[in-house]
Amino acid sequence: MPGIIAQSVIFATMGTGFSLSQDVEKGIFDRFRSLPIARSAPLIGAILGDLVRYAITVGMVMLVGLAIGFRPEGGPGGALLASGLILLFAFALCWMSAFVGMIVRTPMAVQSFAMILLFPLTFGSSAFVAPDDMPGWLAPIAVNNPVTHVVDAMRGLMLGGDVVEPVTWTLVWTVIITAIFFPLAVWAYRRRT
Repeated sequence: MPGIIAQSVIFATMGTGFSLSQDVEKGIFDRFRSLPIARSAPLIGAILGDLVRYAITVGMVMLVGLAIGFRPEGGPGGALLASGLILLFAFALCWMSAFVGMIVRTPMAVQSFAMILLFPLTFGSSAFVAPDDMPGWLAPIAVNNPVTHVVDAMRGLMLGGDVVEPVTWTLVWTVIITAIFFPLAVWAYRRRT
């Protein structure tokens, strides 16, 4: 379940870039410029609104998991912490998605770019296969993959096990991704609108 939840939310983050690209194409952001609001407010608002959608995604996947027999040994607290962690990580990925949505010209290009980036990132992680069972060349990549860290942290919180190291690495990756892509997304947004 932690791998499925993480994959669902990670793939959903590309919807941010897709919808932003569509909104720019339709001229919606031109209308926002005439309002007395901060220029970056529509961008930040879109990302915060998407976080609500991702929370619903987590809740729905969790409910389906519970319905088919998944029982988190970490209890409701562990499940809530794992959900919060994936949402925090998704927040960082939203900025990357927003950046992509602002630099490519069409919404379809956002989807293509997302598939090229996200499929290897999720499938080259510990979400479905333990890195020890992967080919020798792929195992070191999977061990250092940010998705591996978030999935391992969610597993630890929901099912028991080590949480300190994977949670720490997830927070480190979240800060790194946000620090890189937040300013890039705001710059690309200002440049394009």
